[in-house]
Amino acid sequence: MSDIIQDARRRQLLKAGAVLGAGMAAPSLLFSRGALAADQPPIGTWPAGASGGAVYASAGVPLTGTYAAQGADELKGMQLAVEHINAGHPLIRKISPQTKKGVLGKELKLLYADSAAKPNQAVQAQQRFISENKVVLMTGSTSSAVAVAMNKLAQREKVLYFAGISGSNDTTGKDCVRYGFRQNFYGQTAAAAIGPVLVKQFGKNRKAAFMTPDYTYGHTVTKSTNDYLSQHAGWQMVTNQVSPLGTQDFSQYLINIANSGAEFLINVNWGRDAVLSIQQAKKFGILPKMTLVIPYQIPFLAQEVGPEIMQGVYAATDFWWTLEDRYPLAKMFVETFQQKFGYPPEWGAENGYVSFAHWAHMVEEAGTFYPPAVIKTYEKGETIPSLVGDVHYRPQDHQCVRPVVIVRGKKPGDMKNKEDLWEVLEVLPGEPLMQQPDAFGCHLGDYV
Repeated sequence: MSDIIQDARRRQLLKAGAVLGAGMAAPSLLFSRGALAADQPPIGTWPAGASGGAVYASAGVPLTGTYAAQGADELKGMQLAVEHINAGHPLIRKISPQTKKGVLGKELKLLYADSAAKPNQAVQAQQRFISENKVVLMTGSTSSAVAVAMNKLAQREKVLYFAGISGSNDTTGKDCVRYGFRQNFYGQTAAAAIGPVLVKQFGKNRKAAFMTPDYTYGHTVTKSTNDYLSQHAGWQMVTNQVSPLGTQDFSQYLINIANSGAEFLINVNWGRDAVLSIQQAKKFGILPKMTLVIPYQIPFLAQEVGPEIMQGVYAATDFWWTLEDRYPLAKMFVETFQQKFGYPPEWGAENGYVSFAHWAHMVEEAGTFYPPAVIKTYEKGETIPSLVGDVHYRPQDHQCVRPVVIVRGKKPGDMKNKEDLWEVLEVLPGEPLMQQPDAFGCHLGDYV
């Protein structure tokens, strides 16, 4: 059936439902949704995955290894979202107004596995969830290498995938797929957000040393940051020290940085790698001799490194809990998360929560779990709520257009409590920070 015929049939069914009158409005809408879904051939896990009283989502997150702390936080945000969706919580209703209890009246269940930030391990776990549980949605990753691998799996198996945390430009760039989406910010937007702040604060023609993890996230964030600073302010990359994921001893890289003549240390490492490399840079005497910059801030960084080192450090991030003072939905999220888990949420939890809430919104609007219909609902580009204001998804690359937050580490004496680690300086609109949709080589592929 062509898209034109499908659209005509949709209009006919909705019109017929409306004619039945107010007393039959809800049943007629359900009838029209079911009729549309029934006309579609099986694809991916549909309709088997949506045939019972519950539907399954699956998450592959690192619970061990270099990114374990971030993965655990991300998972908590997902678990809270599922709990809120099934209960029809007021916060979910703010983001997905048609949600009552569950998604299209079905209970949502979350399965998860430890990916250890390893692409093969993540794919194997998700393939098992597809085969055994007929999941209708996959999510997870804190490693962009995992996100890219999951994109390929999602497109092959025709099951929707939402990147958990993924900072690589490639995730919605050259490695984008029709079945993949991303809610969080990424290298290009981080660089375009923090670059002007650095130039305003420190001026032009400065010398910087970069520390880069050796995979797609690291290389694209470093490139975007260096491109901005060099092209707009004449900054020079005097060395780029590239290290494997999971490095424990950064001394060989730090020696090169100490001898480079750099004025700034721009550290793109993430997770435990970021913590260790910063702590060792301090021991080497590189900090505070050089000014530390974090273009893509990791959750828990200031907490694990300590405010004594992080004070005055500029960083770009996705979310910080004191945004509750600016955004009512952020306040609801922070309060319910802290009540359940005992600490203010980091941005991995925010990203996990919002991705599920947005998916519920789109499924409810589509009126079906049929994957192409859900994808096309996203691709309308409609404005929808998030925890940091209204956002939308670009139909060309499935990237969420959302703000980027610039923060600066607080001095210990200025902290109101032990969690008050960052001062929010700016919340920058996302669209002006983003490249053109085809600039990074995105070609989404087919619906079926």
